[in-house]
Amino acid sequence: MGYLKITWKKSCIGRSPRQRKVIQSLGLRRLNHSVIHSDSATIRGMVEKVVHLLEVEEVIEESETTTSGKTRVKS
Repeated sequence: MGYLKITWKKSCIGRSPRQRKVIQSLGLRRLNHSVIHSDSATIRGMVEKVVHLLEVEEVIEESETTTSGKTRVKS
């Protein structure tokens, strides 16, 4: 399973309330703020609605076992 790094690049001023809600639902709070979400159909659908406002990168998963035995994902 991969991850998507989503960065908010353009303002929502003058955009529809639905597009503003999508930005908020993705967890983006201000311009140039980035979040990492798992690559799922739901997230891809949300991104597709506001792709003109975002910059999207695929993050390659790199697993590393920590001393406690849990797996941690580095990005």
